[in-house]
Amino acid sequence: MNIVITGASRGLGRAIAEAFAQDKQGHTLILTARNKEYLETFSRELQGRFPRTRILAQAADLSDKEATVALGQWILHRVPQIDVLVNNAGSFVPGNVGDEPDGALETMMAVNLYSAYHLTRTLLPSMKAARSGHIFNMCSIASLKAYPNGGAYSISKFALLGFSKNLREELKEHGIKVTAVMPGAVYTDSWAGSDVPQSRIMEAKDIALLVYQAAHLSPQATVEEIVVRPQLGDL
Repeated sequence: MNIVITGASRGLGRAIAEAFAQDKQGHTLILTARNKEYLETFSRELQGRFPRTRILAQAADLSDKEATVALGQWILHRVPQIDVLVNNAGSFVPGNVGDEPDGALETMMAVNLYSAYHLTRTLLPSMKAARSGHIFNMCSIASLKAYPNGGAYSISKFALLGFSKNLREELKEHGIKVTAVMPGAVYTDSWAGSDVPQSRIMEAKDIALLVYQAAHLSPQATVEEIVVRPQLGDL
């Protein structure tokens, strides 16, 4: 399979890349992230650990529409079709609507929603032509319920879930699956240094395993939504 993963150098994207890379079938992974150094270091490490897997890496700032479209075109020139697209690029700035920094909404929408929208639109003609493929949009528990200090982040994640629902309806007849993934707290770099014990929240590999398994169901089956929370509930 040809698997595109955005936000791939850290956190959930990194864990999802590792889950697919260790498959003995030897997939092609197309990885992207904004930080070129982190992305290239991770790509080299992954290629060394899993030589059967072909790794292609291209840094891009997906908050920029032109850069996102250019990335999609770069991908289409390197693989014949897209089997899995994981829209994982994201950003989080805490704050309430009434007092968060000016521009927070624009930033969150650009990274958390528009990146997925523009990359998906660029790759969709190829997927429609193949009449196959699976799109995963990494939403959040914040897509389902507002919470204090969620502000623009929660708004953008609600919008990403809406995007996922629309895609699901319009792509059914084209043989393309769409899954909205809504995890609660997952231990990534954003939790480092906090006073929350690591045992209280989920591991990134938990989410990666769910994405991997959902991508390997029969063509007749689609997991529309994945909701997963820490065992003791949301923080």
